[in-house]
Amino acid sequence: MKKLNSYIEGLNLSPLIEYIVNHGRLTQYAKGDYFIKAGVESWYIGFVECGYFNYIVHNSSEQKDYITGFAFDGEFVGDYPNCLLGKTSEVAIVAGTSCKVYQIDGGELRKLLDSDGMSNLKQSISDHLFSQVYTQYLDTYRVTTRERYKRLLFRCPEIVQSINLKDIASYLKVTPTTISNIRREITFGL
Repeated sequence: MKKLNSYIEGLNLSPLIEYIVNHGRLTQYAKGDYFIKAGVESWYIGFVECGYFNYIVHNSSEQKDYITGFAFDGEFVGDYPNCLLGKTSEVAIVAGTSCKVYQIDGGELRKLLDSDGMSNLKQSISDHLFSQVYTQYLDTYRVTTRERYKRLLFRCPEIVQSINLKDIASYLKVTPTTISNIRREITFGL
């Protein structure tokens, strides 16, 4: 099944997952708990065993938060690459449900990815992340909101059962009413 976070497609991340699960600390987060706060040094990366996280940015002009991404079970969570060097996080990462995460220190991850056996993986992860973000950016200009919603459903059909309408609307940067209308059009062919 395709994942929402397409950067993981085509990458052999099993050695990295295995390392984090075997050496990381299993941490539990309740819904609403922060994995990292925006404006704070980012030190951790994790592998989500269960649950999901929202990536959130704050628009100070509108005094509004927007969801820019999600991390689901079987995916990584963290402000990559900022966590590798303990740089200030640009996003808040908040548990959308109760979650279990194996997490390690970003510096430990940096050393692992800089080692001989994984140095190519570090570059590949960056390349794949850039490609995903670039495609999402271009899609905001080249396709309609309806098309972006349909692509989201195609890529991750279970998202409508996992994420509430308000959060999907925030991710697509539209109102919940707009998403509701699009759903109705798709369902009833209006």
